[in-house]
Amino acid sequence: MFNFTRRAAIASVAALGIAATAIPAAADGHKMTFTLATSGSETDQRSVAMAEVFAPMVAGFADYQPGYNGSLFAQGTELEAIAGGNLTMSIASAQELAQFFPEFSIFATGYVHQDAAHQVRVFNDPLMDPFKAKVEDELGVKLLSVMYLGRRHVNLRQTREELDVQTPADLAGVNLRMPGTDAWQFLGAALGASPTPLAFSEVYTSLASGAIDGQDNPLPTVVDQKFYEVTKQISLTSHLVDLNYIAFSKETWDGLTADQQLTVQRAADAAAAYGRLKQLDKENNLADFIRSQGVEIYTPDLAAFREHVQAQYVGSEVAASWPEGVLERINALGN
Repeated sequence: MFNFTRRAAIASVAALGIAATAIPAAADGHKMTFTLATSGSETDQRSVAMAEVFAPMVAGFADYQPGYNGSLFAQGTELEAIAGGNLTMSIASAQELAQFFPEFSIFATGYVHQDAAHQVRVFNDPLMDPFKAKVEDELGVKLLSVMYLGRRHVNLRQTREELDVQTPADLAGVNLRMPGTDAWQFLGAALGASPTPLAFSEVYTSLASGAIDGQDNPLPTVVDQKFYEVTKQISLTSHLVDLNYIAFSKETWDGLTADQQLTVQRAADAAAAYGRLKQLDKENNLADFIRSQGVEIYTPDLAAFREHVQAQYVGSEVAASWPEGVLERINALGN
């Protein structure tokens, strides 16, 4: 599936032609338009950071036009839209990039990143250079900065009396919504659950109807999407310290002046830093609010989860795509 998706996408990009509809730097003084597509809402911390920090910093030469809730392009199709010249920017996950470049699954592996600071060290380390170069050369997408999404936890409809999740064995038969890519589905299975692919926009109604048992997201997303209205418990598995990349059209980038490129890079880094601090603050302060809504929050046997999840990757097809020594280098950058 990896290779077919990647070949098909790159072929479709080539068929569209290098010019497509990407917007180059205007020589006549008129502003460019930077379009951004995200599956997140307008109040999602990543969206806020881009609108409040990135947009003003590039306003001298570019109009920033975001599309929220998958309204411009459906979740999972944004990178192809950038590659095809139909979109300037997206907030892309490692899981989405792994559809094109399987080695990116290493950054979507359970219990690999330790915290937000570790993510930044990894992204800025030379170990990332070949990853970034491949995305630019083969997909025409430039990864500008890394955004902190948060620690993902298991959030379920069942009460704790009905289901007490202490180890992966307790998730057997639980229909846990995970995004549809291979890397996500593998992680869901590694957690012990029955992963169910479902668009983010359908999660709330599917929880309400009982079509799924649960979902996994950081606490700020639980609040932003009001998942606490349709769930009863959160087991703080912290199975993924999740990230997103600010992805930018390489063609548009190449059309910018050196000064404009520097401004775009600084704006992306500033937005990522702002969003990171806000997201960490929200994570630290939201548990009490969620509890006040009748949701029980507790910590399971993290050692059991970590050991079980990491063991699932050893010798797997997913791990076979990881460049030799990279996991050790990521670990070495940790605490």
